[in-house]
Amino acid sequence: MLSRLTLSTGMMLFAYSAVWAQQNPGLPAGRNQATSPDTRPFNPKDLSGVWRGDKYGYNGTVVPPLTPEGQKKFDSYRPSYGLTKGTRDAEQKTEIPIGRRRSIPPAQGNDPVGACNPLGLIRLLLYDPSPMEIVQTPERILQFFEWTWDRREVWTDGRAQAKVDEYLPRWNGYSIGRWEGNTFVVNTVGFDDRQWVDHFGYPMSDEAKLEERWRRTGASSLELTMILTDPKTYTQPWTSDVVHFRGITKDQIAAGIGWAALAEDKCVPLDEVDRYNRQVRNPAGLGK
Repeated sequence: MLSRLTLSTGMMLFAYSAVWAQQNPGLPAGRNQATSPDTRPFNPKDLSGVWRGDKYGYNGTVVPPLTPEGQKKFDSYRPSYGLTKGTRDAEQKTEIPIGRRRSIPPAQGNDPVGACNPLGLIRLLLYDPSPMEIVQTPERILQFFEWTWDRREVWTDGRAQAKVDEYLPRWNGYSIGRWEGNTFVVNTVGFDDRQWVDHFGYPMSDEAKLEERWRRTGASSLELTMILTDPKTYTQPWTSDVVHFRGITKDQIAAGIGWAALAEDKCVPLDEVDRYNRQVRNPAGLGK
């Protein structure tokens, strides 16, 4: 039986290779690039299915200036993705945003997910290795995420946006959605400000507002663009790179395990903190 320790080790190695590949555009095409066009008919207003994205970071080339408060939070975060801090590559490749050039060993970092804290909404949407499932109903759209076994709901019943001051903040916020032609537009508020925008440690505040624009472009293709507006952290709205999702079948979800469904891939402190961090991450990162 696979243990959480085994799965965590494999996921970490896969994650680092995925991020490295994104920063080296000369590499061969990733697993989400279709080998041939999918010409099957599809309903552009049906987002349901199981999808796997192709990004780890929010925007690989453009980051708006941070406010003083945003800069303070950014400087306090110590991520473990991207080019290694202090190396020649990190110092010379100035065309890459600084957030992607300051990686340190996880044992020396402070990424909240290292202790099994929630990723937060944007990181869930950007989490490349694991798929998500979209279930569409007349009054809401549900998204189920394999990694951390998380979910979020987007209400489409015409309700007004939640008044943030009247509700507790959420890691995934409060979301409402509507159709603009064949584009599904989602607006989310009420974020817990302890989450990072992406794996590279960009901050966000409790005043952040996120707009997502989803487009189904084919029977097995889906696109997402996000706009983050957070005047407490950034001096102007920040648009993401386009995230391309590829539809995957039940057989592909099973990946040889035989159970054709999303895995219950929870981050369990008993495994992640007590075993993986203590036995693998910390000794490697601290040189013990």
